[in-house]
Formats: sequence, structure tokens, C-alpha cells
Amino acid sequence: VEPITTFEAIPSGQYLAAITDSEMKLTKNGRGRYLELTFTILEGEHKNRVLWARLNLENPNATAVKIARSELSTICRAVGVMTPQDSAELHNLPLLIEVKCKKRTDTDEIVNEIKGYARKTSGDQAPQALPTDNTPPWRRS
Repeated sequence: VEPITTFEAIPSGQYLAAITDSEMKLTKNGRGRYLELTFTILEGEHKNRVLWARLNLENPNATAVKIARSELSTICRAVGVMTPQDSAELHNLPLLIEVKCKKRTDTDEIVNEIKGYARKTSGDQAPQALPTDNTPPWRRS
């Protein structure tokens, strides 16, 4: 198998994905912390591609915290876990993510951003957890 040398941005659109990892990290200035969520696309041409969302849950900027909490609330509703005690409770639950392409101001490179989240299923039925698979994404079929 030939190695991939670069990852181009995937096209804007809606993708079925799941949170496959999460971690609280310090902000660059050390004055806050953010929750980094790793999303893995589950099907289609871009299956196993990974995207990230960073939620500024602890920050001196109250607006940033409000936005992050709203985004986390939307994610929780999308996966059917309304009061998680740990971000790991959000893992491996399918949801739809709305991906947009954006040009970075520093490099002019086109990158992806997750701009929205929605339930995979319709009605009041909660999404079913995906089977946990410890196989690295690049080895899955």
C-alpha cells in the first residue's frame, strides 16, 4: 500500500460519524482548558477520516465558554446522552456532522471545520452504540 503524503480537506457536507476519542487540554496561554473531540467518519468515500472539534469549556472569555457549552449540548442531544459525567460516555455513538471548508488566514490552506451536529435516527429513539473496536482505523476494512 502506498503511503498517503497529504490529507486534503474533505468536501463540505453532512457525514455520519462518531466521537472516537476525547481529551481535556490546556489552552496555548495556559489560562483555560478545552475539550478536544475526535470524530471519525463511519461510511462513504471518506470513511475513517478524522476531524476534530475543540470546545473551550474553561476560559476567561465568557462568550467562548457559552458557545462551547451550547455546542456540547447539541452534541449530547445528537447522541442521546443528556447528562454525561465523562466525555467518554459520548464515544462510539453515531451522529451526523455538518462539515464546511474554510481557508486558513495564516497559510491560505483549505481546512475542514465541523459546523453542526444532528441525530442519526428520527423520532425519540436513541442512537445505538457502535461496537467497540480497538483495531486502529487504518487497519479496519
